[in-house]
Amino acid sequence: MPLAQRLDQVETSAIRELFKLLGKPGIISFAGGFPDSAMFDVAGIRQAVNAALEQEPGGALQYGATEGYQPLREQLAAFMRAKGVRDLAPEQLIVTTGSQQALDLLGKCLVDPGSKAIVEGPTFLATIQCFRLYGADLVSAPIDGDGVRVDELERLIREHRPRFVYLIPTFGNPSGAMLSLERRRRVLELAVQYQTLVIEDDPYGDLYFDAPPPPSLLALSAEVPGSRDWLVHCGSLSKVLSPGLRVGWLVAPPELLAKATMCKQFSDAHTSTFAQATAAQYLAGGHMPATLARVREVYGRRAGVMGEALRRELGPAIDFVPPRGGLFVWARLTGAGGKLADGNAFARKAIEQGVAFVPGVPFYCANPDPSTLRLSFATADEDRIREGIARLARALD
Repeated sequence: MPLAQRLDQVETSAIRELFKLLGKPGIISFAGGFPDSAMFDVAGIRQAVNAALEQEPGGALQYGATEGYQPLREQLAAFMRAKGVRDLAPEQLIVTTGSQQALDLLGKCLVDPGSKAIVEGPTFLATIQCFRLYGADLVSAPIDGDGVRVDELERLIREHRPRFVYLIPTFGNPSGAMLSLERRRRVLELAVQYQTLVIEDDPYGDLYFDAPPPPSLLALSAEVPGSRDWLVHCGSLSKVLSPGLRVGWLVAPPELLAKATMCKQFSDAHTSTFAQATAAQYLAGGHMPATLARVREVYGRRAGVMGEALRRELGPAIDFVPPRGGLFVWARLTGAGGKLADGNAFARKAIEQGVAFVPGVPFYCANPDPSTLRLSFATADEDRIREGIARLARALD
């Protein structure tokens, strides 16, 4: 069967393939990037569903505007303003079917075959696949514990003159890194200086454990003149409310937002109005602060337990920066004591011991580090985290 040549640029997600191995009884999985379903506010969501059906059943059940259900756009704008984004009007964002659709729309609008784009190394696997599907030539920008290295980013921008730079500044997937305030300002300055679009993907920014992170690039753009014109922001309720609702949003300069809206018309006409009405009622009902407080406390405790267990069970054979938020520990095998130093080989041995994680290689668009791996602490309780890390230690022997 003749298929589009662009499909040759991508392959099935290594993570999705790994999930096929997880049906083994008794497996402990640190592989998925999912929130814990036990954290879902079922009662609050049920209340929001009932309110949506009682107050505006036509709006919740009928076709809707491609830009999004207006009450939800208003709630999302208020949600963002509460996080320091000044003067954000509902008309400056569109609702997307998860933030993944926002990335797909940006790929459609910005990428021609051979277009250069800079992403972090490592970065979100689905982003690599999405942009490559449209023919992007991806360039990897190095990161450390404080996020992307802005000195290297500037060098790469000068060298490649990319269509855009894609970053997850706050608790990145898979790195867990948090871009420092100083570097955030510098990223915005680079966007203006080189007139280069910066895409900020922010699905994890509300999941901090102790002190809040620095302001988002979108919030900080008010302090860097001209930067708002070169900034795109992708948000999502998937990690903090429910991924099943598939509610995300896109903030972009007017011309790009209009083109993204047009492409969304061709894609799905609009995000589920029922899901949007439910999310709007949930936000309007004031449920979100308590929900966020609960998930921050639970995930923060689990992250601490995982870090302690890794240090205790694997010792110098593994190196990592304790995350300050998000869902992931990003680690590197050191090979100390003659232990394994290859993430792929370690993943295979771990499955034999009844525990799963994702090796780090697929998260790089170029020059992968084979010693890396991603561990999610979100869906396992503390006892299972301790047991899972003990199994990892056995697999490393």
